[in-house]
Parts: sequence; C-alpha cells; structure tokens
Amino acid sequence: MAGINTIILVGNLGKDPEVRYAQSGIAVCKLRLAVTERVKDGTDGWKDATEWFTITTFGKTAESAALYLHKGRQVYVEGRLKSDKYKDKEGVERTSVEVIANTLQYLGSGAGQKGKTPSTDGEPLDGAAAAPAAAADVFVDDDLPF
Repeated sequence: MAGINTIILVGNLGKDPEVRYAQSGIAVCKLRLAVTERVKDGTDGWKDATEWFTITTFGKTAESAALYLHKGRQVYVEGRLKSDKYKDKEGVERTSVEVIANTLQYLGSGAGQKGKTPSTDGEPLDGAAAAPAAAADVFVDDDLPF
C-alpha cells in the first residue's frame, strides 16, 4: 500500500528567496515561511504561535519565486515533507525537515515586490518542483500564468 506525504501551508515569507543553480543547471530556491495561528494561552486569552518552515522549489518554479516573491509576501505552498539526518560540529546526530514544494501560489497584492508582477497573481505555479531529477518530466511551459 502506498503512503501519502502531503503538506499544505499558508504563511508569510520571513526573508527574500535564495536561488542557486545545481551543477546540472537547474534552479534551486530556498524559502523561509512563517505560519502563524491563534491558540488559547490557558488564561482564556489568545496568543499567536508561529512555526517556521524551510521550503525548497526547483526549476521554473524556483526561478519565478526568486523573481516575484519577497520578504513578507503571503504564499500558499503544497508539497511533501523530506527529512535529512546529519552530524553537527560536535558530532551530535540531528534531523532537519524541509518541504519540497510542487505548488506555489502567490497570495495578496504583492505590493512593493522587487520584480515584475505576474499577469494573473494567485495562479498556481505547478510542476518543476517535485524533484530536480524529475523536474523536466513534470513541468510544462503552458503551466506558467505569464
């Protein structure tokens, strides 16, 4: 039986996207997303609880994110969780978790953004983000809203 590994997030970018290019030439973009929810604080009041996520996109989705997204912009993200184990400087084994995004949807007006505005703000940018090796198989140029 196959499993399901899907996560959907809506939040605000904590900093501008960072794009790099792999040796194969494919764009890889890292985003930091803050997702805030209101929770009861135990004294009949409410407080904000914020979780931070590292989002990774690939290919045309990564290039578009680097052009059109900026710190503070609200984004809808759909993807899968990926965890990696590593040893830190002291030799302690640690685990990092990131979201590999296959859909980014720009929310809000995008006022003050650093690049051009997509002609259909809010359209999803699907494809190309599943994985670097599979990006060419998934992405279709017609999926771009501009």
